Amino acid sequence: MDRAPGEASPAARSLLKTVFGFDGFRPGQEDIVAAILAGGDVLAIMPTGAGKSLCYQLPAIAGDGLTIVVSPLIALMENQVAQLRGVGAPVGVIHSNRDRDASIADWRAAAAGETRLLYMSPERLMTPRMLAALKDIDLRRIVVDEAHCVSQWGHDFRPDYMALAGLREHFPDIQIAAFTATADARTRREIAERLLAPGAQTFVHDLDRPNIAIAIEEKARPKDRLAALMDEHRGEQGIVYALSRKNTEEIAADLAARGHRVAAYHAGLDAETRNDRLNAFLSEPDLSIVATVAFGMGIDKPDIRFVFHHDIPASIEGYYQEIGRAGRDGAPARAVMLYSGADVAQRMRMISRDGENGAARAETRRLDELVTLCEATGCRRQALLAHFGQAAEPCGNCDNCRQPPELIDAGDEARRVLEAVSQSGAMFGAAYIVDLLRGADTEKIRRNGHDRLGAYGAGAALPTAHWRGLIRQMTADKLLLADPTYGGLSPGPEAQVLSDGGAYQMRKPSAKKAARRERKQAASAVSAENQSLLAALKKRRLELARERGAPAFVIFSDRTLIDMAQKRPRDADAFGAVFGVGAAKKEAFCETFLSVIRAHEDGAAI
Repeated sequence: MDRAPGEASPAARSLLKTVFGFDGFRPGQEDIVAAILAGGDVLAIMPTGAGKSLCYQLPAIAGDGLTIVVSPLIALMENQVAQLRGVGAPVGVIHSNRDRDASIADWRAAAAGETRLLYMSPERLMTPRMLAALKDIDLRRIVVDEAHCVSQWGHDFRPDYMALAGLREHFPDIQIAAFTATADARTRREIAERLLAPGAQTFVHDLDRPNIAIAIEEKARPKDRLAALMDEHRGEQGIVYALSRKNTEEIAADLAARGHRVAAYHAGLDAETRNDRLNAFLSEPDLSIVATVAFGMGIDKPDIRFVFHHDIPASIEGYYQEIGRAGRDGAPARAVMLYSGADVAQRMRMISRDGENGAARAETRRLDELVTLCEATGCRRQALLAHFGQAAEPCGNCDNCRQPPELIDAGDEARRVLEAVSQSGAMFGAAYIVDLLRGADTEKIRRNGHDRLGAYGAGAALPTAHWRGLIRQMTADKLLLADPTYGGLSPGPEAQVLSDGGAYQMRKPSAKKAARRERKQAASAVSAENQSLLAALKKRRLELARERGAPAFVIFSDRTLIDMAQKRPRDADAFGAVFGVGAAKKEAFCETFLSVIRAHEDGAAI
């Protein structure tokens, strides 16, 4: 039977329910599934939480032969394999951290045609021995997940991914599909050039997440501010991101001392501790996580109500991925980033450790783009989506839309900054330039003879915070450039606009607010009468996960338990109609979860 373009086959739609437990596709999924089933190369850009993994898992299970899935993160591979095995899908995994006998067993199953999906790290796939072995089996397609890692311009370039550019040469007749959540136009072009055949179809999903209220604040007393934000979200769950492992431990300890239920999570913890904390986060309704970016990839938790950044991320792409972990259920969520010039300087020092090379220049460019977003005076969401090539109207749900910043004329002050930079030799950082303008009596200024410059004390009438904010905005607007190694400032390409008395506006520095900011109450995905049942279902899920030594989400996702708490199925047929319950999970878990529901309702009736 003929199908309309973009329509998945009846067999694929049937497997969507019987294997994955879903009644229908999410927006944008079916077009991609149909394109992959049609056999051509595909590039798919889908936001975090849009269900991109199903877009390649379903065609693999629905078709013949083997699909190789390449992923850069072992934890992400293991999570996806555990979830697929939980629904009875024929899947294997090979990577360097895995027991050799287990990897051999999974390879033999794949070679024998017993496996539909085989996950591999890029370095294992691209060995001569593996490439030769794959030519002797029924390989149908290769999926490159997190495909931005192949691009030197991408925000998370991995050298191991560069070798994947040889896939087309090794397998000229094999379909290749590339997936990522974040890629600007330059990165998309490079992905296509390195991996895909000419004429590959490109799908760009709507990247907007309008339910997330975005705010970026100047960092001041950050631990106090984080504690205040957490106070506004007591009883809810979220993620606090920090730059280093040490920071996560310190922030978690501080928040715990103030009465918040939090746990630190980072790559320096042993696997058992990380797994325990992840299970607790998935099962306990008021536990939040303080984490490095090691936390969040592949976690299917729809009701994260907030993401707070104690430190700025490395790029707009990283920021977009991290805030995208909030509010996947569509209910209101919140993202607040605390931002300072010191954060930018620390990031620049981290970049400069690798020396001056193409990768460092790309990282510097990405950081500059993020600083521009932080200093933006217009709609944050508009600027964020524009970075990925998507046009949008002002959102009304970011800090700049809700309370537009007051702009003041700063042309004369900006010229003073440029004079101070030039007169001092264009080699000093922002803190020194502010001291120079303020007329600070420091040993360093006296030693350099800069107390005799015309710029010395020219800005004494304005506070330090004013000059710091102006220099940050001038850097974002390219009136100033910061040296990537030492942070020294020099006039930028846009400085010429001020040379003839041109106008320049800056955000008016805001007075410190002692009062707590008003917050919008986030709508709960679960009604009050269902909260206690949901807690009981999560408790049983955690018990089953511990019995099996597996992460809790392998049993059921939070979204499935939420639907279960709302529908309260009383028999097997009703249980099978719950979101995310396929045939394998219905058989394995129906009775145990029905017993929890019956016990809860019997207790409520007493």
